[in-house]
Amino acid sequence: MKKIVLLVSSIFCLSSCADLQTIMNNTQQSSGNSALSSLDISNGLKQALELGIAQGVDLLSQKDGYYGNSLVKILFPEPLQKVDNTLRSIGLGSLADEGVKLLNRAAEDAVTEAKPIFINAVKNLSFSDATAILTGGKDAATQYLKKTTTQSLVEAFSPKIQSSLGKVGADKVWSNIIGKYNAVPLVTKVNPDLTGYVTEKAIDGLFTQIAQKEEDIRTNIGSRTTPLLQKVFAKQ
Repeated sequence: MKKIVLLVSSIFCLSSCADLQTIMNNTQQSSGNSALSSLDISNGLKQALELGIAQGVDLLSQKDGYYGNSLVKILFPEPLQKVDNTLRSIGLGSLADEGVKLLNRAAEDAVTEAKPIFINAVKNLSFSDATAILTGGKDAATQYLKKTTTQSLVEAFSPKIQSSLGKVGADKVWSNIIGKYNAVPLVTKVNPDLTGYVTEKAIDGLFTQIAQKEEDIRTNIGSRTTPLLQKVFAKQ
Protein backbone atom coordinates (compact mmCIF):
# COMPACT_ATOMS: atom_id res chain seq x y z
CA MET A 1 0.00 0.00 0.00
CA LYS A 2 2.89 2.36 0.85
CA LYS A 3 4.45 1.69 -2.58
CA ILE A 4 1.21 2.62 -4.33
CA VAL A 5 0.90 5.89 -2.37
CA LEU A 6 4.53 6.76 -3.13
CA LEU A 7 4.10 6.00 -6.82
CA VAL A 8 0.91 8.07 -7.14
CA SER A 9 2.54 10.99 -5.30
CA SER A 10 5.54 10.79 -7.61
CA ILE A 11 3.37 10.95 -10.73
CA PHE A 12 2.10 14.42 -9.80
CA CYS A 13 5.68 15.66 -9.45
CA LEU A 14 6.90 14.34 -12.81
CA SER A 15 8.03 16.83 -15.43
CA SER A 16 8.17 14.36 -18.32
CA CYS A 17 7.14 10.89 -19.51
CA ALA A 18 10.79 9.86 -19.28
CA ASP A 19 10.74 10.48 -15.52
CA LEU A 20 7.59 8.39 -15.19
CA GLN A 21 9.19 5.53 -17.10
CA THR A 22 12.28 5.67 -14.89
CA ILE A 23 10.27 5.43 -11.67
CA MET A 24 8.10 2.62 -13.02
CA ASN A 25 11.17 0.66 -14.14
CA ASN A 26 12.83 1.09 -10.76
CA THR A 27 9.68 0.02 -8.94
CA GLN A 28 9.31 -3.07 -11.13
CA GLN A 29 12.94 -4.03 -10.66
CA SER A 30 12.70 -3.67 -6.89
CA SER A 31 9.84 -6.16 -6.86
CA GLY A 32 11.89 -8.62 -8.94
CA ASN A 33 9.27 -8.86 -11.69
CA SER A 34 11.38 -7.57 -14.60
CA ALA A 35 14.99 -7.79 -13.50
CA LEU A 36 17.21 -8.98 -16.33
CA SER A 37 19.23 -12.13 -15.82
CA SER A 38 22.66 -12.60 -17.40
CA LEU A 39 21.04 -15.18 -19.69
CA ASP A 40 18.42 -12.61 -20.79
CA ILE A 41 21.11 -10.08 -21.64
CA SER A 42 23.30 -12.55 -23.53
CA ASN A 43 20.43 -14.09 -25.46
CA GLY A 44 18.86 -10.71 -26.19
CA LEU A 45 22.08 -9.33 -27.62
CA LYS A 46 22.63 -12.47 -29.66
CA GLN A 47 19.14 -12.13 -31.11
CA ALA A 48 19.79 -8.48 -31.96
CA LEU A 49 23.10 -9.30 -33.62
CA GLU A 50 21.67 -12.20 -35.60
CA LEU A 51 18.76 -10.03 -36.74
CA GLY A 52 21.02 -7.16 -37.81
CA ILE A 53 23.43 -9.53 -39.54
CA ALA A 54 20.74 -11.39 -41.46
CA GLN A 55 18.98 -8.21 -42.60
CA GLY A 56 22.21 -6.40 -43.46
CA VAL A 57 23.77 -9.26 -45.44
CA ASP A 58 20.54 -10.13 -47.25
CA LEU A 59 20.02 -6.52 -48.28
CA LEU A 60 23.56 -6.09 -49.62
CA SER A 61 23.64 -9.42 -51.46
CA GLN A 62 20.70 -8.43 -53.68
CA LYS A 63 21.27 -6.90 -57.10
CA ASP A 64 22.12 -3.23 -56.53
CA GLY A 65 22.57 -3.93 -52.80
CA TYR A 66 25.83 -1.98 -53.01
CA TYR A 67 25.44 -0.22 -56.34
CA GLY A 68 22.03 1.25 -55.52
CA ASN A 69 22.88 2.35 -51.97
CA SER A 70 24.70 5.68 -51.80
CA LEU A 71 26.01 4.91 -48.28
CA VAL A 72 27.95 1.83 -49.36
CA LYS A 73 28.35 2.17 -53.14
CA ILE A 74 31.90 1.40 -54.22
CA LEU A 75 33.40 4.13 -56.40
CA PHE A 76 36.73 4.44 -58.17
CA PRO A 77 39.67 4.12 -55.76
CA GLU A 78 40.99 7.55 -54.81
CA PRO A 79 44.19 7.14 -56.88
CA LEU A 80 41.94 6.43 -59.88
CA GLN A 81 39.65 9.45 -59.56
CA LYS A 82 41.84 11.03 -62.23
CA VAL A 83 41.19 7.97 -64.40
CA ASP A 84 37.44 8.50 -64.04
CA ASN A 85 37.68 12.20 -64.90
CA THR A 86 39.96 11.55 -67.86
CA LEU A 87 37.75 8.84 -69.36
CA ARG A 88 34.71 11.11 -69.10
CA SER A 89 36.58 14.01 -70.66
CA ILE A 90 37.41 11.92 -73.75
CA GLY A 91 33.87 10.59 -74.19
CA LEU A 92 34.24 7.26 -72.33
CA GLY A 93 31.86 7.98 -69.45
CA SER A 94 29.82 4.84 -70.16
CA LEU A 95 32.95 2.72 -69.79
CA ALA A 96 33.71 4.35 -66.44
CA ASP A 97 30.13 3.76 -65.27
CA GLU A 98 30.30 0.09 -66.27
CA GLY A 99 33.59 -0.31 -64.37
CA VAL A 100 32.03 1.06 -61.17
CA LYS A 101 28.92 -1.10 -61.56
CA LEU A 102 30.98 -4.27 -61.91
CA LEU A 103 33.03 -3.50 -58.79
CA ASN A 104 29.76 -3.35 -56.87
CA ARG A 105 28.48 -6.54 -58.49
CA ALA A 106 31.56 -8.37 -57.21
CA ALA A 107 30.89 -7.09 -53.67
CA GLU A 108 27.23 -8.13 -53.88
CA ASP A 109 28.32 -11.59 -54.96
CA ALA A 110 30.86 -11.98 -52.14
CA VAL A 111 29.00 -10.54 -49.14
CA THR A 112 27.12 -13.77 -48.35
CA GLU A 113 30.46 -15.13 -47.11
CA ALA A 114 30.01 -12.93 -44.04
CA LYS A 115 27.10 -14.77 -42.46
CA PRO A 116 28.89 -17.85 -41.04
CA ILE A 117 31.79 -15.71 -39.81
CA PHE A 118 29.44 -13.37 -37.96
CA ILE A 119 27.36 -16.21 -36.52
CA ASN A 120 30.50 -17.78 -35.09
CA ALA A 121 31.42 -14.48 -33.42
CA VAL A 122 27.91 -14.20 -31.96
CA LYS A 123 28.10 -17.70 -30.50
CA ASN A 124 31.28 -16.71 -28.67
CA LEU A 125 29.70 -13.58 -27.16
CA SER A 126 30.45 -13.54 -23.42
CA PHE A 127 28.26 -12.02 -20.71
CA SER A 128 30.75 -9.19 -20.19
CA ASP A 129 30.75 -8.52 -23.96
CA ALA A 130 26.95 -8.49 -23.97
CA THR A 131 26.74 -6.10 -21.02
CA ALA A 132 29.28 -3.75 -22.61
CA ILE A 133 27.31 -3.78 -25.87
CA LEU A 134 23.97 -3.16 -24.15
CA THR A 135 25.30 -0.18 -22.20
CA GLY A 136 27.58 1.07 -24.95
CA GLY A 137 27.11 3.51 -27.81
CA LYS A 138 24.65 3.20 -30.65
CA ASP A 139 27.09 1.05 -32.67
CA ALA A 140 28.68 -0.94 -29.82
CA ALA A 141 27.54 -4.27 -31.27
CA THR A 142 28.88 -3.34 -34.70
CA GLN A 143 32.23 -2.40 -33.17
CA TYR A 144 32.35 -5.77 -31.39
CA LEU A 145 31.80 -7.55 -34.70
CA LYS A 146 34.37 -5.36 -36.42
CA LYS A 147 36.97 -6.17 -33.76
CA THR A 148 36.32 -9.92 -33.78
CA THR A 149 35.65 -10.65 -37.46
CA THR A 150 37.50 -8.22 -39.74
CA GLN A 151 40.54 -10.43 -40.37
CA SER A 152 38.37 -13.48 -41.03
CA LEU A 153 36.19 -11.43 -43.38
CA VAL A 154 39.22 -10.28 -45.37
CA GLU A 155 40.43 -13.86 -45.70
CA ALA A 156 36.99 -15.06 -46.82
CA PHE A 157 36.12 -12.11 -49.07
CA SER A 158 39.39 -11.73 -50.96
CA PRO A 159 39.34 -14.99 -53.00
CA LYS A 160 35.58 -14.70 -53.48
CA ILE A 161 35.89 -11.17 -54.83
CA GLN A 162 38.78 -12.11 -57.06
CA SER A 163 36.63 -14.88 -58.50
CA SER A 164 33.60 -12.58 -58.70
CA LEU A 165 35.52 -9.92 -60.61
CA GLY A 166 36.19 -12.53 -63.26
CA LYS A 167 32.66 -13.93 -63.17
CA VAL A 168 30.95 -10.58 -63.70
CA GLY A 169 33.51 -9.51 -66.30
CA ALA A 170 34.99 -6.71 -64.22
CA ASP A 171 38.56 -7.87 -64.80
CA LYS A 172 38.20 -7.47 -68.59
CA VAL A 173 36.36 -4.15 -68.33
CA TRP A 174 38.92 -2.77 -65.93
CA SER A 175 41.80 -4.03 -68.06
CA ASN A 176 40.20 -2.07 -70.90
CA ILE A 177 39.73 0.99 -68.67
CA ILE A 178 43.31 0.98 -67.44
CA GLY A 179 44.66 0.26 -70.90
CA LYS A 180 42.82 3.23 -72.42
CA TYR A 181 43.86 5.51 -69.58
CA ASN A 182 47.50 4.46 -69.69
CA ALA A 183 47.48 5.15 -73.45
CA VAL A 184 46.60 8.82 -72.88
CA PRO A 185 49.74 10.93 -73.44
CA LEU A 186 51.58 12.27 -70.39
CA VAL A 187 49.47 10.51 -67.72
CA THR A 188 51.07 8.60 -64.86
CA LYS A 189 50.40 4.93 -65.56
CA VAL A 190 48.35 2.97 -62.99
CA ASN A 191 47.87 -0.68 -62.14
CA PRO A 192 45.49 -0.90 -59.14
CA ASP A 193 44.91 -3.86 -56.85
CA LEU A 194 41.20 -4.19 -57.51
CA THR A 195 40.72 -7.29 -55.38
CA GLY A 196 42.20 -5.65 -52.29
CA TYR A 197 40.29 -2.43 -52.87
CA VAL A 198 36.89 -4.05 -53.42
CA THR A 199 37.44 -6.38 -50.45
CA GLU A 200 38.12 -3.42 -48.15
CA LYS A 201 35.16 -1.40 -49.43
CA ALA A 202 32.79 -4.37 -49.36
CA ILE A 203 33.62 -4.99 -45.69
CA ASP A 204 33.34 -1.28 -44.84
CA GLY A 205 29.91 -1.19 -46.48
CA LEU A 206 28.81 -4.30 -44.63
CA PHE A 207 29.61 -2.76 -41.24
CA THR A 208 27.88 0.48 -42.26
CA GLN A 209 24.73 -1.49 -43.06
CA ILE A 210 24.85 -3.49 -39.81
CA ALA A 211 25.41 -0.32 -37.78
CA GLN A 212 22.21 1.10 -39.29
CA LYS A 213 20.29 -2.04 -38.32
CA GLU A 214 21.73 -1.90 -34.79
CA GLU A 215 20.73 1.74 -34.32
CA ASP A 216 17.24 0.92 -35.56
CA ILE A 217 16.84 -1.85 -32.97
CA ARG A 218 18.14 0.43 -30.21
CA THR A 219 15.91 3.37 -31.06
CA ASN A 220 12.84 1.95 -32.79
CA ILE A 221 10.55 -0.16 -30.62
CA GLY A 222 8.86 -1.56 -33.73
CA SER A 223 12.16 -3.17 -34.79
CA ARG A 224 12.32 -5.26 -31.60
CA THR A 225 10.45 -8.17 -33.07
CA THR A 226 10.66 -10.64 -30.17
CA PRO A 227 9.60 -10.34 -26.49
CA LEU A 228 13.22 -10.84 -25.39
CA LEU A 229 14.49 -8.00 -27.57
CA GLN A 230 11.76 -5.75 -26.19
CA LYS A 231 12.66 -6.66 -22.61
CA VAL A 232 16.42 -6.29 -22.98
CA PHE A 233 16.52 -3.07 -24.99
CA ALA A 234 13.92 -1.40 -22.79
CA LYS A 235 16.63 -1.38 -20.10
CA GLN A 236 19.51 0.05 -22.14
